[in-house]
Amino acid sequence: MKPVNFWMCQRAIDKDSEILMYTSTASAELGEIGKGQNAVLWVLQILGAAMFLMSGWMKLFGNEQMVQMFDAIGGGQSFLYATGLIEFLSAVLLLVPALSVVGALLLIPTMIGAIFTHLFIVGGSPTLPIGLLIAMSIVAWGRWDRTFGSFRPWRS
Repeated sequence: MKPVNFWMCQRAIDKDSEILMYTSTASAELGEIGKGQNAVLWVLQILGAAMFLMSGWMKLFGNEQMVQMFDAIGGGQSFLYATGLIEFLSAVLLLVPALSVVGALLLIPTMIGAIFTHLFIVGGSPTLPIGLLIAMSIVAWGRWDRTFGSFRPWRS
């Protein structure tokens, strides 16, 4: 069955049992999205992956600026490496189609922490972490069906 418009119902006849069925979904196949939405999600994933690969790499290899920032936070070097590892691995996951939602979901709490850190500890503008939080939230929402199908923990 071919995809149907979200707001339109399509009437189809099941050839085996001659039963009429009505469909009112965005597409007939689970996880199928439009080309435009897919393109936007890929752009967000690639840009996000580039940002987090760079940031994670800098943390993992002890960039002096990152070391000083994490000393100011008070988390120490282990927190620096843990954050760098989360960012780096999540960036790689963003580029794997079946696992992109997992990467985005790992980065959402990381960016929430970065926002609070900028607001209450180190100062500076939290604009970049807010933008990355929004981007990763969009990726997680847009890629959910491809990874988890119809599983919705927020619905009863």
